[in-house]
Amino acid sequence: MKSYHELITNNKFSKAALLLFWSIVITLFIMASSKYVGQWYVYLLFTIASNLLLYFGFRSKAIFFDTFIGIFFWLGFWLKLTIRVAFSGGLFNQAVGYFDGSGAAFDKALLVTSCGLSGFLLISFIREKFFFNYSGKIEGVHLQGLFGLYQRHRKMIWVLFLVLFVFIGVTNAYLGIYQRGSITRTTLPFGLNGVYKWLLLFGLASISALILRFEFEINKKTSFVVILLSLLESFVSNVSLLSRGMILNSSALLYGVIAGLRKYSIKTNLRFFIIAFLLFSTLFISSVFVVNYLRSSIYLDNDADLSETHAMTTPLFIDRWVGMEGVMAVSSYPKLGWGLWKSAWKEIYNENETSFYDNNFIESAYVNTDKSKHHFISLPGVIAFFFYPGSFYFLFFSMFFLGGLAFIIEYATYRMGGMNIILCSLLAQVVAFRFASFGYVPAQSYLLFGTLFLNLFIIYFAEKIIRIYNRI
Repeated sequence: MKSYHELITNNKFSKAALLLFWSIVITLFIMASSKYVGQWYVYLLFTIASNLLLYFGFRSKAIFFDTFIGIFFWLGFWLKLTIRVAFSGGLFNQAVGYFDGSGAAFDKALLVTSCGLSGFLLISFIREKFFFNYSGKIEGVHLQGLFGLYQRHRKMIWVLFLVLFVFIGVTNAYLGIYQRGSITRTTLPFGLNGVYKWLLLFGLASISALILRFEFEINKKTSFVVILLSLLESFVSNVSLLSRGMILNSSALLYGVIAGLRKYSIKTNLRFFIIAFLLFSTLFISSVFVVNYLRSSIYLDNDADLSETHAMTTPLFIDRWVGMEGVMAVSSYPKLGWGLWKSAWKEIYNENETSFYDNNFIESAYVNTDKSKHHFISLPGVIAFFFYPGSFYFLFFSMFFLGGLAFIIEYATYRMGGMNIILCSLLAQVVAFRFASFGYVPAQSYLLFGTLFLNLFIIYFAEKIIRIYNRI
């Protein structure tokens, strides 16, 4: 059986995969450009910026944020718009507000998007040139206290972790502590609702990242048991959340594993990746269908059948990614300005209200939903949100600044998380997805970023406490 290193360095395999992908991209570009109603060079600029961000997210000196922001924006902007223009006459399933479908409106939306993407591209290259890059090799594990504890109680930790995430998932589903699109049904004492939210969003996945790293250090090879454990956690957590986003945390963990193989000198083979991919695919597809069935039963107050579940599932592969519709709605809005920008920052979280974006920019179907039972909102995305003032300069430098913030968070994760590449991948994905789906209650973003650093502090101080205890 060939090793992973032999497989990824096989030039024929790599070139064939890249050739196939870029052939599809070029074909889609040609199909869409022939039907694009605006200026062809605007769509070309948009295509170049979108695909550069994706391409450079996989360069040798890319950090994980580069990778995930490139993927999310490519899916939410370029692929979505290109498919809609090529096959649907430029019509979108999501509301686009004042956007009238004219060539001028398309051009402005694409120029706004290209401007925002350029800000992320620039900070990425500055970071690479003057600041942080990952080391080619990372010797040993850098959380010796936690690693020693794991070595001594390895199988017990597996069982306790399994019990923990099943308990959190089941109790959350039963009590309705935190679920996507639903009103909170149970408020726990001592701020435990926040603990549940943290664990379900990325706290439990962070434990997976630590277990994966420690297990690879012990055996110096990949392990099916811990991969299965990590994927099961993601499955249970997302079904409990009524979220179809299992692909986010689980793919981030798997990508971190792949990136860490060479850095940690881990042995593996093609069989491992085939089985891991099949496990991931099976659990992810199952989670989407289960959640869609539950959502239909809960939100539509009926017993969903297979055809309804399939109908809800199919559009997700294109439409679930936030991006193009938000920019189209905002760039066409007639009252852009600093007053609008200030008003957006004053939005307060309220489960019985729709979002500022829903109420001002689009004709949202969520306005007339039963807000005593459901909490549905639309999201503009970070590029659309930072164009509320209507300034291209402000948009560009805002994206530049946010890219720098993401770099700082990833660097802090690397240092405080014991140079754990898998953990870096997970939290970089969390930050990138937050940016991609930005726009609701923006002033409370500090809660997410504060929780990210709290997550790191827990790991950091747990390591310190265990080391002090071991010396006594």
